Parts: sequence; structure tokens; C-alpha cells
Amino acid sequence: MKAILALEDGRIFKGESFGAPGERYGEIVFNTSLTGYQEVITDPSYKGQIVAMTYPLIGNYGVNPEDCESARPFLEGFVVKELSKIASNWRSTQGLSEYLAGHNILGIEGVDTRELTLHIRQAGALKAVLSTEDSNEKRLVGKAKRSAGLVGVDLVKEVSCQKKYAWQGNPSRPAFKVAVIDCGVKYNILRRLAVNGCACTVFPAETSVDDILAYQPDGVLLSNGPGDPSAVWYVIETARRLIGKVPVFGICLGHQMLGQAFGGKTYKLKFGHHGGNQPVKDVKTGRVAISVQNHGFCVDIDSLNKKEVEITHVNLNDGTLEGMRHKKLPVFSVQFHPESAPGPHDADYLFAHFAALMKKHKKRK
Repeated sequence: MKAILALEDGRIFKGESFGAPGERYGEIVFNTSLTGYQEVITDPSYKGQIVAMTYPLIGNYGVNPEDCESARPFLEGFVVKELSKIASNWRSTQGLSEYLAGHNILGIEGVDTRELTLHIRQAGALKAVLSTEDSNEKRLVGKAKRSAGLVGVDLVKEVSCQKKYAWQGNPSRPAFKVAVIDCGVKYNILRRLAVNGCACTVFPAETSVDDILAYQPDGVLLSNGPGDPSAVWYVIETARRLIGKVPVFGICLGHQMLGQAFGGKTYKLKFGHHGGNQPVKDVKTGRVAISVQNHGFCVDIDSLNKKEVEITHVNLNDGTLEGMRHKKLPVFSVQFHPESAPGPHDADYLFAHFAALMKKHKKRK
């Protein structure tokens, strides 16, 4: 079936559909990962976005239930150069097209993803529509222009859990209780916390501070998630009230919301950071880690109070903020994903650091 990807600035890309038919709207972004397409597809942070993979062949090892990062895909559409017709891996349980169809996700193949990526790098992330239903290019461009963007839109409510739950992989003899504020948490964050002795209870994003503290956590994790951090004012307020009461660790969107809780500001990047090859420098040690990232917004370094907040990590590609910590309180965060392991273990120490902060805080009680 024919499919068309139309961008708000008038650019048109044509191809063949796979997955589910229909019409989908979202911000078009590109991801530079060479592998891990299943983890990309099931990352809740992609809610509201149509994702183009720069690697030319996608789907060659199929899909399996163990590698999902959430209960289902949340992205709006998927763009590839070539969809592999063969899924060759002993762990595969179904093909990529079949998997996307089962979750009502529309994909398009046959697109020159190199050309598309270069265009996004020049023009910035754009609103787009992906359709198998409408072949009128001018009309599709108009639809893209009129569609909702991501600025000021709260997408967290669409990906957060509806009620709290205990993570099924919790250790039998945990050393710490961690309250995870679910703004779109990835499963591997919970897995890495469990490996570091944490029993995790995942709370809906709108849970009150009183309910979180009633759980008597040793620490709180502010999770990753989609969209504009400024729109998630209720989690920012929760983070502000938790600072100083328990150790807090923020990842990705959690980092951005913590930045605002510190009194800083966030802004939208031209085309964001999406992929598994982002170099991040630890300011203190000079060590460089290769990181996975997926974000379109960033904390403004200059907006932070340097008397209270210390910069810990920076992005070597563009100098943007990648990590920070409070100078006096057990609160820290990173913009990248330490659980995603492209290094493969470059940033895993951050979970051990969180555990060390909780251990130290428990002794002071």
C-alpha cells in the first residue's frame, strides 16, 4: 500500500506502508542508532513523534517480548529506508511489521532517510503527517501545518501508569525502597535499580507528595518521558517539594523537570538528540562516555544558580547540559540514559551512586 510522509514546510516523501494503515500526526525526528529499533519503538518518550531511523536496514532480527521498554509502542509513526523481509534471530517471536500492526502503528519504507535526516538537520524538527488514506500532497501539508506541536503540550498523562504498582523484578532482600515517578519510565531503568538493591514502586505522575512520602522511600527517581517539561508543572512542583527530604535522581525528562525545580529554564533544541552515539563528558574526571539520548528539550545552563547547582556533564557535540547535582543536598540528574548501555557500561555507575546516596541518607536518619 502506498504511503506519504508530508512535512509542514512542504517536503514530501513517498514509500510503501507497513504495520497498520491510516493517518498519523507527530513531530518528525531522526534516530542514529545502528541497532535497538525495538527499544526505540517501545520508549514512551517518543509519544507525539514520528521516528525516522538513519540506519538503512531495519527489522532484520525481528521482535521479542523481553526487549520491550514499556507495555506497548507510543510513537506515532515509523520511517525506514528498507524493512527487512526476513527476521533472523533465535529470540524473535514475530516480524516488525506484524508487531506494529498489532499495536496500530503506521510505518513507511522506501524513504531516502539520509535526505530526510539532512533536511531535518537544516530545518529543525517539523510537524508531519504520515498517511495511507490521503494522496493529495497539498492537503497533507496543510494537515501537518494545522496539527498540534509539542511545545506546551502535556504528553506525560498519556504514558504514565494509572495506578501504582511494584516492579516485578524487585530483589528478594532489597537494601532500599525507591519511589519511581512514572512520566514514561523505561523498564531497564527499573531493572538497573533492582540490580543495585532497590525495590521499586512505580507511581502515577500526578501522585501527590504526601502519598509518595507516605510510602517512606529511601529515594525518589524522576523518570524519562515525552514532550515539553514546562507543561508538566505538577511533577515540577512535586520535585521541588521533595528536594531536601529524600535523595532524588532524575533521568532525561526527570532531569529537565528537576532543572526547573531548581529555578532554571528549559528550551527546545533545533532537532534534539536521538540515538546511541552521543558523547558526554564528565566535567570532574574528564572521562567521556558514549550515551543513548532521546530528548527535544534541554535545561539552559546559564539559568541555573551556580551557587547551589554544579554542572557534572556536558555534551561534546554541542556543549549542552547533560548532568547536574545540588552542592549540598543528595539530588542529581542526567539528560542521557544510563540504563541503555551503548558503551555498554559507561554510565551504569550512576545507579550505584544513587544507591550510595540513599545509604548515606539512611545512616543520618
